[in-house]
Amino acid sequence: MGISYSEQERTFRLNTPHSTYLISIVDEAGFLCHTYYGRRVPEDDMRSLLRINAGRLPFRTSGQQAGFLDELPVEYSCGGLGDFRESCLRLETAEGCRVCGLTYVSHRIYGGKPALPGLPAAFGGEEDCATLEILCRDQYLDLEVRLLYTAFENLDAICRSARIENRGGRAIELTAALSACLDMDNRNFDLITLHGSWGYERMVSRRPLAWGKQGVSSKRGISSHQEQPFLALAEHNADQTRGQVYAMHLVYSGNFLAQAEMSQQEQVRAVIGIHPEGFGWKLDPGGSFQTPEAVLVYSHTGLGGMTHTLHDLYRNHLIRGPWRGRPRPSLVNNWEATYFDFDAEKLLDIARTAAARGVEMLVLDDGWFGCRNNDDNSLGDWFVNEKKLPGGLKYLADEINKLGMKFGLWVEPEMVSPDSQLYRAHPDYALQVPGRPPILSRTQLVLDISRKEVRDCVYDQLHKVLSSANIEYVKWDMNRALTDAASFCLDADRQGELFHRYVLGVYELQERLLRDFPNLLLENCCSGGGRFDPGMLYYSPQIWTSDNTDAIDRLLIQEGTALLYPLSAMGAHVAACPSHTNGRVTPFATRGLVSLPGCFGYELDLTRLADEELAMIPGQLENYRKYGPVFHDGDYCRLASYSENHEYDALMAVSKDKKIAVIDYIHVMSRQQRRDVLLPLWGLDEETRYRSSETGEIRSGAGWMYGGMLLPRMKGDFSGKLIVLEAV
Repeated sequence: MGISYSEQERTFRLNTPHSTYLISIVDEAGFLCHTYYGRRVPEDDMRSLLRINAGRLPFRTSGQQAGFLDELPVEYSCGGLGDFRESCLRLETAEGCRVCGLTYVSHRIYGGKPALPGLPAAFGGEEDCATLEILCRDQYLDLEVRLLYTAFENLDAICRSARIENRGGRAIELTAALSACLDMDNRNFDLITLHGSWGYERMVSRRPLAWGKQGVSSKRGISSHQEQPFLALAEHNADQTRGQVYAMHLVYSGNFLAQAEMSQQEQVRAVIGIHPEGFGWKLDPGGSFQTPEAVLVYSHTGLGGMTHTLHDLYRNHLIRGPWRGRPRPSLVNNWEATYFDFDAEKLLDIARTAAARGVEMLVLDDGWFGCRNNDDNSLGDWFVNEKKLPGGLKYLADEINKLGMKFGLWVEPEMVSPDSQLYRAHPDYALQVPGRPPILSRTQLVLDISRKEVRDCVYDQLHKVLSSANIEYVKWDMNRALTDAASFCLDADRQGELFHRYVLGVYELQERLLRDFPNLLLENCCSGGGRFDPGMLYYSPQIWTSDNTDAIDRLLIQEGTALLYPLSAMGAHVAACPSHTNGRVTPFATRGLVSLPGCFGYELDLTRLADEELAMIPGQLENYRKYGPVFHDGDYCRLASYSENHEYDALMAVSKDKKIAVIDYIHVMSRQQRRDVLLPLWGLDEETRYRSSETGEIRSGAGWMYGGMLLPRMKGDFSGKLIVLEAV
């Protein structure tokens, strides 16, 4: 078991294959302190790292309590008693007091990992992981906090969360309840985050850590296009293969805060959890609150080591169901082909063309329900528009099945149009502030998914639709942020609970969907990549990466996404050209190469392609069938970034047995007098000899990695090639 406790040292030790995490109980009062997190170390006494002078311990002197607490590296920070850095736990009592302090009470260690009620979380059995549960208490408030830590046996990952319980006789209002705190010394850290906007999600940002507070957050009700619930502290010289990296990633799909703070003592405090702004949770006597789970990763082999740990954790201990580890079907989605202008025969024309080339599924996007011929109406009316689709979805699905293809469907269950039967019957089902006109976005409002009757109404409609035909895939979309955040069914002193209750409601809906349709392939979407987070990955093994399907823009979007998420999670399609996003023209072959590493498909009208483009589809699909498992299940290696060199982009996936490696190389922009590209490789087995599909050359893994791969200068922009290294 990777977790132990030394009674003599009063220290907890959490070991993973290459890391150690130490927690110490300090002073008779029982302060719970963070002692060490880094490379795995022997069973040494490392309490001296706390820099605690015995003469300043609060139990022994009353003269320096505040100064002591403001320097103490704690496991779960509270406010009001002298720690003036960011607090994980903030509250207000019935008397209006906001002071809280936690000390150690007891602990237990056990094999496996508990589920978090109502929340997505990593899972594992006794053979995979062990869990430490530490009970802390504020004796003056009768408030208990259970800190949960799970250490994995074969992964350098630790999962953390907190459960807060009111054992007193009066209600307490939580005003902040973050998931994890990490205190350590600054080591010339850079702060790495992912930022962006609609169509440019998850751009990598790296900057030196500065004094004060810096980080990312969302208050949009979703994890957002703009920020990712993630931060990493990396040594300044850390790159893909070298240097120490500390990462925090939140398994949550709503408002969040991920923040690093450097104090007057050059101590760094990193915290992550639900954003405190707009948050409140009333804890009645006996009530409890469970925070979302935070994933902590330590790597001493640079960003690549961090990426491999996250990919393996999410593939093996977060993604669930029958599609975990299975090849995903290739598909064609009709959105950029037809938008709202389609009928059954047009869809079948696309399906026939796709089936003849080997595409495995057709997905019907927006416009099949209610009176939906544009985006101004009918959301919430989940019944088939038989004027467009005579015979309903069953006829269409049956005809597509006859072609040997699967059938999938787009839905947007969390939204309602003011021009809809649902809204006219139940206007109170939408989020809105009484007496204030609600704010529209895309001519739609957000349903109050925190309410059970609203969830039941929506789900009953969806269940009827999905039961009416052989629908094997659902794309669950969500196309706007939350505004007018008020609920008709929450008391005034509980309105601060709405954002979190909304997220819990979404999770419950998706859990019901997977329970009732256990073989369904669910893909989440939020105006593209606006809710691409680990929480959604728990319910859907793949997520639509971005509504921007331009191949060159996708290089940057997919690079940032793959920093954290396995390639099997990324929806990636060959789209129409010129690009519907930015008008750029790129070759059909290059669009195929950019899309190949993800969940491959087409987002265009196949019936309008040129003959030479149609002729490429079987080869693209054969590459997906042959090399998709390497990309999806292997180790991802970032070789070059177009964002840095402004000329070319390259990634490689290496199978777990190191027998095959696939390089996806995209030449973006030609430069005058440019020499041939020398591409550095990594991640191969040094002793294994590999043959290049490009040149036939055979070298050892060491020879390829340390010598590099020379790629002749390519003519023209936006070209690319797929290179395979196979063991001989």
